[in-house]
Amino acid sequence: MSEVQPQFEIKSAGQLRADVTLTNLLGLDRAGLEAFFIANGDKKFRATQVMKWIHQLGVTDFQQMNNLSKELRNKLSEISCIQNLQVAEDQISTDGTRKWLLELPDGNHIEAVFIPENDRGTLCVSSQVGCALDCSFCSTGRQGFNRNLTTAEIISQVWLAAHLLEEEKKPDRKITNVVMMGMGEPLLNFDNVVRAVRIMMDDFAYGLSKRRVTVSTAGVVPAMDRLGDTLDMRLAVSLHAGNDELRNELVPVNKKYPLEELMAACRRFIDKQNSRSRITFEYVLLDGVNDKPEHARELIKLLKGIPTLMNLIPFNPFEGSGYTTSSKQAVSRFSEILHNAGMTTVVRKTRGDDIDAACGQLAGKIEDKSRRHRRFVEPRFGME
Repeated sequence: MSEVQPQFEIKSAGQLRADVTLTNLLGLDRAGLEAFFIANGDKKFRATQVMKWIHQLGVTDFQQMNNLSKELRNKLSEISCIQNLQVAEDQISTDGTRKWLLELPDGNHIEAVFIPENDRGTLCVSSQVGCALDCSFCSTGRQGFNRNLTTAEIISQVWLAAHLLEEEKKPDRKITNVVMMGMGEPLLNFDNVVRAVRIMMDDFAYGLSKRRVTVSTAGVVPAMDRLGDTLDMRLAVSLHAGNDELRNELVPVNKKYPLEELMAACRRFIDKQNSRSRITFEYVLLDGVNDKPEHARELIKLLKGIPTLMNLIPFNPFEGSGYTTSSKQAVSRFSEILHNAGMTTVVRKTRGDDIDAACGQLAGKIEDKSRRHRRFVEPRFGME
């Protein structure tokens, strides 16, 4: 593990707080930028020019945007800004995973993680300060909840990662995929997440294809339906159990949207997408809790008829979790049962655990307005 120092200037949190009266263009998608320029008496084609400067060229100083008139550059400097988050910590794992702790203007901190693989580079992005949900095996959930991230705060994670990775000058260290699987429940921050995804997929920004951007949810059914009507992209569902009794304990939102409703929403989502679509189901394997053969057979029955990629995730321990990781034998047996039933199944390799960057380990530093962190004095379900 090593610490990395950024080579370009990033405004401090104090400066961010001083500029809140200005419109932060970082958080506007193309439609938002077009509306901004029209409202200020300019042509809407300026939107694509400025998007390229911000997202593709990494320019945050309007005076350097030399295809804009001097008058427009001066005007933009007066009424708007391009403000990123502050990098508080920058760590690189022994396996190449890189994690950033990012300071927000209000003093809270979130985390973003870059995971390099042979054929891709995946950036894991946060959507909330903490998490509005309370999954019992997730470190982020233990931190409680403060607020939703703005669109600018979400896209800043992509901007910073893209340009910090570019400084490494290594061809295999580029962002090819983005997953909204960091801190928070993305679909409880729907509008800001959708705007951020549109920026990620815009050809004048990051140009990611719709098959390379994934939004994850624990099963907020109404927002899943709305997402299917709004965007054509990948969906991942944090499942973790194949029966309501167990899922109620592991993923408490299941009490509001039980499995029957969740599966119906998954089918509706697929129907709204193209014929090649499938849903990724994430399943954290917890020793003795949800990793037995009968649990695998429940999944086979539950997911019948839904185009599925099953992503099995050996539990990544964190202090005070009360859970332990399933044995390799249990993971292999579970995977084999699903595979033999014809289900496409992948066992996720743990990455970045030496810097607490693995799945379920992101925590950040937040002021918990939910006071949820106080509830972990007594053991939770599945804990000894």
